[in-house]
Amino acid sequence: MNEIVICCADCGSEAGGDVSLKACTSCKLVKYCNVKCQRNHWPTHKKVCKQRAAELHDEALFKDPPAKEDCPICFLPMPAKLIACTTLPPATISSVPIFDFAEANKEIDGKATETYYPCCGKSICQGCLYSFCESGNIGICPFCNARTGGKTEVEQVEGLMKRVEVNDARAMYVLGSYYSQGSGGLQQDWTKANKLFVRAADQGYSKAHFSLGTYYDIKGESKKAKFHFEAAAMAGNEGARCNIGAIEAESGQRERAVKHWIIAASAGEYNAMHNLLGDFEQGLVSRDTFDSALTAYNNSCAEMISEARDAAIRMIMGNN
Repeated sequence: MNEIVICCADCGSEAGGDVSLKACTSCKLVKYCNVKCQRNHWPTHKKVCKQRAAELHDEALFKDPPAKEDCPICFLPMPAKLIACTTLPPATISSVPIFDFAEANKEIDGKATETYYPCCGKSICQGCLYSFCESGNIGICPFCNARTGGKTEVEQVEGLMKRVEVNDARAMYVLGSYYSQGSGGLQQDWTKANKLFVRAADQGYSKAHFSLGTYYDIKGESKKAKFHFEAAAMAGNEGARCNIGAIEAESGQRERAVKHWIIAASAGEYNAMHNLLGDFEQGLVSRDTFDSALTAYNNSCAEMISEARDAAIRMIMGNN
């Protein structure tokens, strides 16, 4: 059997001895012995490189996202939005209440789905928080029993900063959200917010990528927005993936948009399901495709439903 010889794509130097070859970081198809050879070969390699790099990107972008994080108390998947874990009648082709329900109850769309405890760096879902408080345990951490109630905004921020100092991505995101919204007794400061979001995103925290994508989308910096939405989607953020679908649809890439919406809907993203419904009604999505996505949507939502979460949502809606 002939031995496979690996050599520089430009000068032909074989690997071994003093010659160490490094692969093209974009396509992984060819190797070079130095930067000079890589630059010399670029005019020849450029077309193939960009095509293969795009293929690799799509393979990563459209593969099955990681499973949702579970609440450490009830062990149910943590919902991205409260609407996804609200008990609803089963949706059918002739009657799909998904978006109608969201419109009627849009006040819970932006409500927090989990509560973070900086004392120990853990989060629980709102259903477990509701049950914990109902049992009389108000104002203490369910994990370490530290006092959480009655703290001033200054004390709360100090707690978050301590977690930021130990490189806690979730704390960075929460503190960044305070700065972006001007809450927690802090002045609104997008510079500080984005620095924290970038640090959290560098650790792969999907919500931080989502916030950065939203920020750049509002600013009209579409390339940066798409980059962060894609990073968030690959980390399992269905809201970001729904947004990518909208970006693709606006650019005329309907087939890619539908692929993103199917993945997002399968994770319980009602906006993605609504977009698929619109395409189905216009004849842009087949009956089988829509049925399959709707079934996956319902199954995902069913996995996130609990009596405690329903009770928490009723309380939140009753307080609005």
